[in-house]
Amino acid sequence: MKVEIRSKKGLKTVLSIVVDKKTIQQKLDEKINQLQGKISLKGFRPGKVPYEVIKSQFGKAAYGEVIDLVLKETSSKAIADKKLKIAGQPRIDLKTFGEGKDLNYELQIDTLPEIKLKNLNNFKATQYNIDVEKKIIEDKVSELSKQNKNFKDKKDNEKAEKNDQVIFNYSATVDGKKFDGSEGKDVKIELGKDLFLKGFDDQLIGVKKGGKKIVNAILPPNHPKKELANKKANFTCEIINVKHPTKNIIDDKFAKMLGAKDLNDLKKLISKQISLQYEQALNSITKKEILDQLTSSHNVDIPVNLIEQEVAMMTQNLKKEEILKHKNNNEKLAKARIKIGLILNSYGEENNLKVTDDDIKSEIQKQVKSMPGQEKMVVDYYQKNPNAAQSLRGALYEDKLISLIKSKIKLTSKKITTVEAEKIIKQFNSSESKENNPKSKKISKK
Repeated sequence: MKVEIRSKKGLKTVLSIVVDKKTIQQKLDEKINQLQGKISLKGFRPGKVPYEVIKSQFGKAAYGEVIDLVLKETSSKAIADKKLKIAGQPRIDLKTFGEGKDLNYELQIDTLPEIKLKNLNNFKATQYNIDVEKKIIEDKVSELSKQNKNFKDKKDNEKAEKNDQVIFNYSATVDGKKFDGSEGKDVKIELGKDLFLKGFDDQLIGVKKGGKKIVNAILPPNHPKKELANKKANFTCEIINVKHPTKNIIDDKFAKMLGAKDLNDLKKLISKQISLQYEQALNSITKKEILDQLTSSHNVDIPVNLIEQEVAMMTQNLKKEEILKHKNNNEKLAKARIKIGLILNSYGEENNLKVTDDDIKSEIQKQVKSMPGQEKMVVDYYQKNPNAAQSLRGALYEDKLISLIKSKIKLTSKKITTVEAEKIIKQFNSSESKENNPKSKKISKK
């Protein structure tokens, strides 16, 4: 095989590749010999069909397969030998080919740009740490107390009031007939929340323990049985008990009920949770600050085909008129994405950064542990969706890159309150909305 650089202009390189006819013929003979052992033809014993007979009947197809194989092998080798970093799929232009002839073709390649990376020591950013105010923690504890109510039995002659808990059995009918799900045992509802069926709670106000009450309600429009949707149902309710809410004493016992060691530990857990919510959003701001500096400090030639591919991916679900309307903005955004991607990849290569299979397994295990009771669902998802694992690899690679960059730049740590954090996040979202299109994604602490 002979390989020459026919032309090189900017990010476009054309290679001229010649594969001699002797190599082609050798591979063709090998292919036909393989067919000899597989093909059965009338008048010949299996595996004994003469070479010339197979060639006359299957020669053209065999030659086509051989040429496809040779093109793949030689183009890959030519790219590797010339140490070219390709951007997208190369294009092949056949010049001469045919049985008994040399294979001569051109390989038109879009290459990735060579990026002269800047010293990371020259960049700086701010890392925010949240100091959660005492009042916010106290308010959250109070909110948890209200959400985790305790109920105490009312006296037998006391009527149910709003906010009380009523426990009952019911038997329901539609048009006088029973239906699937028409029986219920030990049902608990908190009057006033209206979580069972609309208007159901109000009709239980005034009931007593041991009493009966017929409640009329409309079944929901999304009822599993379509024929029952929006139907009027009659519920005969037997009241088992009526309880009134009692105020929680916010102490160590209450904290333990919520899974903490004591009240002080509960407050620490709440503080940590609130901090993480804000810091997730603030980390996005820090990341944007870093990426903006990397983008503005590097000049990068971007292959046209990568821009076309990125725009196509960005607009694949949009209508043609919508694509044309935002054509310039889409190309600008595509260029920005590709540029920072190329810069980050270059830093990753320079630092020999890799995501191993163990990294991916470890991340999946983290997700498994964070979803108790749904472990099998998480594992099955990644086993059945190879693309999901690949996306995870990309996310982990980016996380490693950002961590690497943060470790090398001048990173200033700044402690701020939640009020200050809200202000920073609001200003960031406002500036992003002005810079980008109205559909630009805003960050959130939630």
